[in-house]
Amino acid sequence: MSDVAAVDNLVEKHKALKQEIAKAIIGQNEVINQILLSIYTGGHSLLIGVPGLAKTLMVNTIAKTLGLDFKRVQFTPDLMPSDILGSEILDQDRNFKFIKGPVFANIILADEINRTPPKTQAALLEAMQERAVTIAGAQHKLPNPYFVLATQNPIEQEGTYPLPEAQLDRFMFAIELKYPSIEEEIEVVKTTTNDETPELNSLLDAASILEIQHLIRRIPVPNNVVNYAVNLVSNTRPNIETSSEYVKKYLDWGAGPRASQNLILAAKAHAAINGKYSPDIEDVKAVAMGILRHRIIKNYKAEAEGISEEIIITKLL
Repeated sequence: MSDVAAVDNLVEKHKALKQEIAKAIIGQNEVINQILLSIYTGGHSLLIGVPGLAKTLMVNTIAKTLGLDFKRVQFTPDLMPSDILGSEILDQDRNFKFIKGPVFANIILADEINRTPPKTQAALLEAMQERAVTIAGAQHKLPNPYFVLATQNPIEQEGTYPLPEAQLDRFMFAIELKYPSIEEEIEVVKTTTNDETPELNSLLDAASILEIQHLIRRIPVPNNVVNYAVNLVSNTRPNIETSSEYVKKYLDWGAGPRASQNLILAAKAHAAINGKYSPDIEDVKAVAMGILRHRIIKNYKAEAEGISEEIIITKLL
């Protein structure tokens, strides 16, 4: 199949996936789109939302429709690295045997990732970056494809351990979940309080997703789009000469080169699912909010004046 035909095929597959996911998840179109974009490009996503917005159900539903192995890990203050990575045990023949932890799956839902101490967060960092984990000096490869979809509650900060910037940077998207509209909530209540359970079909498999990831990387990108993405990221950095007075006034720190890479990858995927064979600047703008939101650090002045990350990014686009 040519790449042009493969992109056309992806458009149809994406529509079918959205329809299948909609059997269990009502609304949240933009959130589902961004999660699927991160999966098509091999990235991880951080879902930020208050309890009850179907974050866990959404990830579980997407895993089923993609035909992938799914594991959920509830992060708690007493969770140890071995609880998620696995550990070596002494078997009945007095030989050490490695028992795999829940991290060995295609999709990991790291529920409330900011509720666990840094050493357990760091154990997941190696899995996210290297697609492998090291136990007792031996490296174990994780299955392909591999995605971490983590959740955070933005309102309850007592007893939490904020993710370090280095780990936040490993998440391709930070996706904010908002409350559903009244119409959507009525539909949610109707469909979740009856005795019917939607039957979900697997439309893809691991091999198909890996093919999609390779296809996305082969999509050509015009130089002006790369230049726009890199300049956009560069404009978030207050400590360089070319940055604007607005950025210097409200930001302490800007996004790094990984943001530029992710902007281009996500723009390619966004173009592909919309039937375009090459991304343009509009595709970069469409994905910029989710990719830059967690990579810029506001200063006290922005906090005092109620200037959000969204306002700053919108100003830069």
